[in-house]
Amino acid sequence: MTPGVLDLLAEREIRATFFACGKDIADEAARSILRRAKREGHRIGNHTFSHSVEFGSNRDPDAPNAEIGRTQRALGELADDERWFRPYGGGGVLGPRLLSQAAVEFLCRGGYTCVLWNSVPRDWEDVTGWPDRALADIWSRDWTLVVLHDVPTGAMRQLERFLDRVADESVEIVQAFPDACVPIRCGEVHGPLDHLVSDEAPAPS
Repeated sequence: MTPGVLDLLAEREIRATFFACGKDIADEAARSILRRAKREGHRIGNHTFSHSVEFGSNRDPDAPNAEIGRTQRALGELADDERWFRPYGGGGVLGPRLLSQAAVEFLCRGGYTCVLWNSVPRDWEDVTGWPDRALADIWSRDWTLVVLHDVPTGAMRQLERFLDRVADESVEIVQAFPDACVPIRCGEVHGPLDHLVSDEAPAPS
């Protein structure tokens, strides 16, 4: 996350949720930016530790704690009271590689809220063209949860243009998540998971 993104969101009074990877938040400069985000009303969530493990294809029974629990502990005071978690989707893919039964059980035991998405405009691949795909998604459904990445690609230089176009069309930006994108809320399963969870048993520990 960069201060420029926070400046732009503050200017427009937009509140977002930032899902941070555990490996990135030990750095004091990163934590300082996250502290600012929290002060300004943004929510801070957990986006795994390594940003590399698809639980549905990982048979290590300790993977949920290593990826989710470790990150939650690293977040410390930065985390919200509600434990927001967004899984790693290997390019935004919603499918059985996303979660394992062990991960679901870990999330439920820990009282986590699992947040998914219905728009991934692939800003990391097309740093200038992603707003068009995001807008097409927005026009195609009643409520769109867009995933963007503030990483060193330059993609967020297009954020102001995207927000201008959204405002021109009178689209409301809210911090809430649509129920269809939240299959687990505060440790309780509220939506179908069969298509998101591998049926492969974890390897014995």
